[in-house]
Amino acid sequence: MNPEQPLPSLQPDPQAGAIVQAPLAAPADANDPANDKRGMSGLMLGALGVVFGDIGTSPLYALRQTVLATEGGLPNHVAVMGSLSMIFWALILVVTVKYVLIIMRADNNGEGGTLALAALAHRSAGLTRKMKTGIGIGAIVGLALFFGDGMLTPAITVLSAVEGLTVETPRFSGLVVPLVLVIMAGLFAIQSRGTHRLGKLFGPVMCVWFLALAWFGLVSLIRNPVILTAVNPLYAVEMFIHAPWVAFVSLGAVVLAVTGCEALYADMGHFGKKPIQYAWLLVALPSLMLNYFGQGAALLRQPSDAGIAFFSVIPHWAHYPMVALATLAAIIASQAVITGVFSMTQQAVQLGQLPRMEIRHTSATDYGQIYVPRMNAFLAVGVVLIVLIFKSSGALAAAYGIAVTGVMVIDTMNASLVARRQWRWNRMLVLVLFGGMGLSDLIFFTSNSLKIPEGGWLPLLIAAAVFIGMDTWRRGRRVHLEKVRSESLPLNLFLERADKTALRVAGLGVFLASRIDVVPGALLHNLKHNKILHERVVIANVVVQDTPLVPAAKRVEVEKLGKGFYTMRILHGFFETPDVPRAMEDARRFGLALDTSTVTFFIGRETVVPDPQSELGRWRNWMYRIMASTALSPARFYRLPPNRVVELGTQTTI
Repeated sequence: MNPEQPLPSLQPDPQAGAIVQAPLAAPADANDPANDKRGMSGLMLGALGVVFGDIGTSPLYALRQTVLATEGGLPNHVAVMGSLSMIFWALILVVTVKYVLIIMRADNNGEGGTLALAALAHRSAGLTRKMKTGIGIGAIVGLALFFGDGMLTPAITVLSAVEGLTVETPRFSGLVVPLVLVIMAGLFAIQSRGTHRLGKLFGPVMCVWFLALAWFGLVSLIRNPVILTAVNPLYAVEMFIHAPWVAFVSLGAVVLAVTGCEALYADMGHFGKKPIQYAWLLVALPSLMLNYFGQGAALLRQPSDAGIAFFSVIPHWAHYPMVALATLAAIIASQAVITGVFSMTQQAVQLGQLPRMEIRHTSATDYGQIYVPRMNAFLAVGVVLIVLIFKSSGALAAAYGIAVTGVMVIDTMNASLVARRQWRWNRMLVLVLFGGMGLSDLIFFTSNSLKIPEGGWLPLLIAAAVFIGMDTWRRGRRVHLEKVRSESLPLNLFLERADKTALRVAGLGVFLASRIDVVPGALLHNLKHNKILHERVVIANVVVQDTPLVPAAKRVEVEKLGKGFYTMRILHGFFETPDVPRAMEDARRFGLALDTSTVTFFIGRETVVPDPQSELGRWRNWMYRIMASTALSPARFYRLPPNRVVELGTQTTI
């Protein structure tokens, strides 16, 4: 990150980097398995297990909450038909048209997601400083909202599934919360061991889940085929004519049917665009539609079943097996969200929005199988507290949705910039298309904001806490790097006296630095205390690009300065693994032959102390120092060999 830049930006922090495994194959590659039928079917099955977990479990509560939101304000027939019509068109317009057909076109070198889209929009030509600042702020807000959503999804999905036990007999009501807590504890406990083995079952289980949704929905629908007329949007209009305010409030529940649409876009780099699109259009969407219409048909027959809309289409003999299957699907949906939070955390660290933290790979072959201990603990505590506070999916539904709609608004804004400035779409087309999508997003967001007193405050509180932390880290890094720059000796001045000030010893010393135009503090401390310089000295700077991947041919840049000094820039994308020793092996083609098993790496161990006149202010200064002190050591972060690292302590006042 440019230390002179006072405003939010998606430019990476030169001291940051995320240990992220690169994709096994670029989606656009000619050898992509998606290009043959067998590979396509396998990727579609995998996408069903990972991508559609959240949106695939929405039938557990979406129609139920929408109809209940109209209770007492509309006749049952109008409420059911209108609610179903709104859900149908939300799935068509928001998920299918907006995300699957349009926004998925905006891939950042094959990768998707809020941060990847923001980074792509940030590179658009002709943007003003204010526009770039807005994109940067939007990316941080979107990430913060995503973390809030990441806590709510496991709680509401598992609660909705386990509550099915009480439909047959109320005696199980006292077991719901304890059972959910046990499931959550087990789910978070296994994260450290990796889920790649269980992950192989996700696709088949979700495939069975979607087939069950379709079958039971179809059986109910056949008994009342008139429900199919709900595809007519006039039924939704009729709701607003009968009771405008009630209908508007119910939109806050309609959005529950499209939660998880961000996952379709975020997981594009993992499965590729076509497998996700085909899995949605051929399997997920038809199954969801059949189930929703089946639930609607059941509620027309028996209006009193609104509180158990999902289980109203399940016959008695299949009730408990369906509860078990729903619980498995809810666990899979929760796992997908947890994995998404881990992935987004890595990207945030890589882009300089969060401090370095430990990230472990739990599989040597599977892309995305990683574990972030700090975020796992954060999510586990948050989910447990949410379950204990709300205790039911109905109560929790009031808190769900506002984070999702906030991310949708940000995605629409960034995608419109990409469409206009990179795809060169007609101005009027962009205005009409994205203006319409943005208006619908804002309507959903406004409707959900009405639920803030009832529980919508929770994701906003979580997002606010995350945003403050990220913003404090960004501001602190700017001040910190500016202080280091102002107190550092320019490298060209140092080189003028380099051969006169110290004894040169055989070997090669590598000094990791945030800049390559100044002398690293570790080098000066080494001179001060040891009074020697290596025969060859490399000042290495790890640079994170705002693209997911950097080609191997452009991984390393080396410049020979003379007198045995070299500068080296090691480039990585924000989806890649910064492995300094491995990257340095490529320096041979620049004439710098080195053996990383004999190199000595020098890094600075900084202690940050407060400046009474700090521009950060007292509380931000305190928070930044806490975050800096808990950041992972650069030696572990950049995968330096432990027996080849020398740490030299420094003190910086900010």
